[in-house]
Amino acid sequence: MFKGTTIVAVKVEQKVAIAGDGQVTFGTNTIVKHGAKKVRRLYEGKIIAGFSGAVADSLTLCDKLEGKLESYQGNLVRAAVELAKEWRTDRVLRRLEALMVAASSEALLLISGTGEVIEPDDGVAAVGSGGPYAQAAAKALVRNTQLSPAEIAGEALRIASEICVYTNDSIIIEEL
Repeated sequence: MFKGTTIVAVKVEQKVAIAGDGQVTFGTNTIVKHGAKKVRRLYEGKIIAGFSGAVADSLTLCDKLEGKLESYQGNLVRAAVELAKEWRTDRVLRRLEALMVAASSEALLLISGTGEVIEPDDGVAAVGSGGPYAQAAAKALVRNTQLSPAEIAGEALRIASEICVYTNDSIIIEEL
């Protein structure tokens, strides 16, 4: 199975950025791609999302979120809740192995297949194999620097890439 990635999101006031590395891993020991794009703009560029997990599953969820955003006129919280409900209850979707971070200028959310839609208290969220490393680095940078969310997300991902073997430094950042 193709897996392995790190996504980190940082929101400070109305500015938000999501960064993702480009590594795709097959099994536990083979890198098959260095420059995958795992962060995308959705709903007329007003929402950004990053995903980790099995590639096809992640892309399916991204498409599903886009559809929910269309249905709810770009209301990220409502679309995320509806996606999480469908993901948890649908027999096919329930088997998808992925996590998603989605953000607008109003909200930053972690969305899981077990029905959770979590808005972090401190404006930092991360998923994937290097998620804990990137999250710790981002929290430290938010607390101790005046860097922008995009700069923090990029630097946090670079730090994670130095620690996690499933994370590389081919970084894509989207910001609002």
